[in-house]
Amino acid sequence: MANKAALAAQIARAVTGSVPRRRCLIRMQGIRKSFYIGQPNELEILHGVDLTVYEGEFVAIVGESGSGKSTLMNIIGVLDKPTSGTYTLDGVDIHQAKDNELAAIRNRKIGFVFQTYNLIGRQSALKNVELPMLYAGVPAGERVRRAKEWLTRVGMGERMRHQPNELSGGQKQRVAIARAMVNEPALILADEPTGALDSQTSRVVMDLFHEMHEKYHKTIVLITHNPALAEECERVLTLRDGRIVGERKGGGVRGAL
Repeated sequence: MANKAALAAQIARAVTGSVPRRRCLIRMQGIRKSFYIGQPNELEILHGVDLTVYEGEFVAIVGESGSGKSTLMNIIGVLDKPTSGTYTLDGVDIHQAKDNELAAIRNRKIGFVFQTYNLIGRQSALKNVELPMLYAGVPAGERVRRAKEWLTRVGMGERMRHQPNELSGGQKQRVAIARAMVNEPALILADEPTGALDSQTSRVVMDLFHEMHEKYHKTIVLITHNPALAEECERVLTLRDGRIVGERKGGGVRGAL
């Protein structure tokens, strides 16, 4: 499918002489998030965030601790709902979706990569990668085939039978990336994916994200406090005190971490 999309884009450029308009994948308008609503200690974390991400973009959201990154990530990932505002993900109005529909959206439309890997102990890398497909109802034989394929793509083909406690941090994150990709999601959401890794291993992991973007044309939103990571993305949004206060074009190329 990715090759067909790339070919269609090339044909469009040849015919029209321009880059075809990309489909909007994420559209947030006026997103606010408050806790302890109606109580004396009510606290608003996000103060009217507007965010648009187009299909095929590699976008960084950068901010210091306390800026609201985690809260925004949870809303983008449909792990939480905003207090007010509108959010459309891949054509679905999140506010109108029922709980079972939201669960299906998280499983099929979003691939998550977390700083803490979130792998299941006492389960092999292969079984961890199979898990999203199990929830999606993919038959057993197809689950195994696709899990092996993606583990091989991220360089973990020889360690797919190992459990998380037998893997290094970088290897765990490769498994997490394979797990995120295996259901062919519309969006990869990466929350501080190199936060627990040394610089050399971080470089390997970021190279994998570049490959997912360049080779498989995945839309990636990277949440980070690291300006060097953000600079590698196509577009950089700065979040401060619950507001997006800046937007600029990133380098879009691999740098030194």
